[in-house]
Amino acid sequence: MSKPRYAKVAEHIKVVVAQMLERRIKDPRLGFVTVTDVRITGDGHDATVFYTVLGDADARAETAMALTSATGLLRSTVGKQLGMKFTPTLTFVLDGVEEDAAHLEDVLARARALDAAVAAQAAGATYAGDADPYRRPDEDDDQADDLA
Repeated sequence: MSKPRYAKVAEHIKVVVAQMLERRIKDPRLGFVTVTDVRITGDGHDATVFYTVLGDADARAETAMALTSATGLLRSTVGKQLGMKFTPTLTFVLDGVEEDAAHLEDVLARARALDAAVAAQAAGATYAGDADPYRRPDEDDDQADDLA
């Protein structure tokens, strides 16, 4: 979205599509859908609608088919509501936020487990040499006297 006007248009499309999915589209295949974002190309001819679906892979597939069949009705309603010369084509894309969040949670859980294992190992560890490996100036003088 290079133009600020298209940002407003995208927000308006998001609201209209969400209202239509909630009130007018009565497809039984349509699951619990949340419209997360709308992005419009720089020329305003194409709009990508990102959505999430509550449920498993079957619910996502059924919802994708329902959205594909309702695209014409949604586009015509968006066109009437926007009042623009050209109504953008709508493309529905399943938003990958849920999968990304689940993957990040798994990575964080593994990191916590590794940190706990390192902390448990460090709790019983002892130094390989002296507790204080650094020489003091008075010790250096004693060693010099012993060598002489």
